[in-house]
Amino acid sequence: MIVTDLLQKELMVFDLKATDKAGAIDEMAQVLQAQGVITDLETFKQGIHDRENQSTTGLGDGIAIPHAKNSAVKRPAILFAKSVKGIDYDAMDNKPVHAFFMIAAPEGANSTHLEALSSLAKFLMHEAFMTKLWAAKTPEAVLELFEEEKEGGEKQITSLKKIVAVTGCTTGIAHTFMAEEALKKQAKAMGIEIKVETNGASGVGNRLSAQDIATADGVIIASDKKVEMARFNGKPLLERPVAEGIRKPQELLELVLSPNAPIYRSNQHIAELETAETASIGKKFYKHLMGGVSTMLPVVVGGGILIAIAFLVDQLIGVPQDSLGSLGSYNTLAAYFMTIGGAAFGFMLPILAGFIAYSIADKPGLAAGLVAGYLASSGDSFAGGEPVSSGFLGAIVGGFVAGGIILSLKKVFAGLPKSLEGIKTILLYPVLGILLTGLAMFVLNIPMSGVDVGLTNFLNSLSGTSAVLMGALVGGMMAIDMGGPINKAAYVFGTGTLAATVAYGGSEVMAAVMAGGMTPPLAIFLASLIFKKKFNAEEKNGALTNIVMGASFITEGAIPFAAADPARAIPSFMIGSAVAGALVSAAGIRLMAPHGGIFVLALTNNPLLYLAFILLGSLVSALLFGWSKKSKGHL
Repeated sequence: MIVTDLLQKELMVFDLKATDKAGAIDEMAQVLQAQGVITDLETFKQGIHDRENQSTTGLGDGIAIPHAKNSAVKRPAILFAKSVKGIDYDAMDNKPVHAFFMIAAPEGANSTHLEALSSLAKFLMHEAFMTKLWAAKTPEAVLELFEEEKEGGEKQITSLKKIVAVTGCTTGIAHTFMAEEALKKQAKAMGIEIKVETNGASGVGNRLSAQDIATADGVIIASDKKVEMARFNGKPLLERPVAEGIRKPQELLELVLSPNAPIYRSNQHIAELETAETASIGKKFYKHLMGGVSTMLPVVVGGGILIAIAFLVDQLIGVPQDSLGSLGSYNTLAAYFMTIGGAAFGFMLPILAGFIAYSIADKPGLAAGLVAGYLASSGDSFAGGEPVSSGFLGAIVGGFVAGGIILSLKKVFAGLPKSLEGIKTILLYPVLGILLTGLAMFVLNIPMSGVDVGLTNFLNSLSGTSAVLMGALVGGMMAIDMGGPINKAAYVFGTGTLAATVAYGGSEVMAAVMAGGMTPPLAIFLASLIFKKKFNAEEKNGALTNIVMGASFITEGAIPFAAADPARAIPSFMIGSAVAGALVSAAGIRLMAPHGGIFVLALTNNPLLYLAFILLGSLVSALLFGWSKKSKGHL
């Protein structure tokens, strides 16, 4: 055990005299020098301070583990020191530090200091051990305590594993943080230390440090979006959809710690290539598509809502009968909203195609994909012909084509000398990638334009039974996996109809999609009110939060209930969502915004009726779920 090997009674101080951080470091370093552990006091102290400048080693709970690895260290050692009064050490919890473990590692000692940190952490994580350590008054007592733990309790301590995880979903609203919470809760129950990095809508949170990764026993990637992978080289790693992080946390934790866990190799993207070869075509398509959709969503939501507000402003202020063609930009205020929203909306297809290509071919694919999306949006006039645009579907196809072209160019130029490596990225990939993608779009735009126009005409022609069936279909799809691939397919289809329908007051498909997505979480809340005896206290608290999530069009709020009892929950949610979507389409309700829930009701052509249909669909789901649910709080 590395702690007992490096901890010696000559390297223990039970009453530090220092009153501040610098003084404590100096006092402990002098003890190491006096015992022949270090040869150059100032060099060693500089190493300690350099590490502290990166981030404090004051872990909280009264403990600090300052450490350094440099040429001043003659032999590896751990110094233990106590401060009775406590020292302000800039600890993470801003509380005084009373116990110090100063680790000294020689420059050529490989990972000695990291192994010592890992070993110490496993001891210090145990409350019972720390209680005994606080009570120890002599060096012999401290050594005896470590020896006891080594002999009698080491199995428990060394069995404590550390996992790092990354969660991320395409929207970064709910799945990301629900997967984080599920993994943390399960890890705590299993006695596993875990740190979770979140890739949410506001960016990366709780980012994993190099030390976090180095000391981890395994890595779990529960994400539907692209994650920085090279940093996990050499680690046991599982890569799964974010939904599995929510629904199968125990299975993931057990598998990543098993001997069968695959080892990630990042050299020359070996791991990515292996994953690409073994993954199904459907999974690869979905991952790349979501790479574009997740990046596109903020532009669509922001721009779409601003355009919708422009129409609303003109309707409120008034537009002359002979100027209805300028609705949305007639009045000055409306024109401002339309200009800003239109600018954002104009980036929708370039970003969609660009980041699909980026997901496929990394950074070299981005430029070619942006061009593909722009040509799909604005059309082209190849050889003086009429501009032909292919819209949303053309941008999707263009993104995949751009990514494929860049991958092909990488293979073609793979044999170039390393001295020309920079030229490939700066010159060859951009020039040839954009040129070949542009030529491909000139060809693809014609057939894809026909498909896009045909789909738009089909949707506009829907009425009566056809419209009801379409609304029921997309509404029901929103409730099948609540944020998964089927849900996202319906949502992407709905947002894809917005661009062509904004001028007509919005999209019936988008209205049905949002109604279907709001229904499951609202149904959970209603069911908890109607069937009180079938929900325990914890479930009622969870149901209460669902009213906010449902009202905000965050379908994922219903996932814990669906995951606990899929046979009863999912059919109930699907039926209610299908009813809501069908009613919305039957009434011809249109929506101009791609997100927002009740906060964009005013952007529909019939807000009160739209809200009534959502509540009716939610009530249907609530009655079905509550009636079939087992009593006494059993999900």
